[in-house]
Amino acid sequence: MKFKLIVALVNDNETELVLKTARELGATGSTVITSARGEGLVPIKTFLGLDLESQRDAILLLVEGHLSRSILERIAEVGHFDDTPGTGIAFQVDIEDAVGLGSQFKTIFSEIEEKL
Repeated sequence: MKFKLIVALVNDNETELVLKTARELGATGSTVITSARGEGLVPIKTFLGLDLESQRDAILLLVEGHLSRSILERIAEVGHFDDTPGTGIAFQVDIEDAVGLGSQFKTIFSEIEEKL
């Protein structure tokens, strides 16, 4: 079984929607790192040294390879990544090996059968 790591950097007010969407499409778990900071094409605006941008979360999703593209596309859609600048980005990375997923294999196998 091949896995992909989907990394999504989203505004914190979109985190729950992105997580719910990923789970509906077959993601069996996630890790959320709060208070991430990023900068795009336009530098961060400050007022007296204070950031005026909203908080971001980094969402890590280890998903089965066959499901990864549909999850990636859908979270980009619900997060408005391509519609509105500064809303977030997501990308996927191949995973060579992973451990600690034994308890999730049964669920992962059933999700794959349903989606394929």
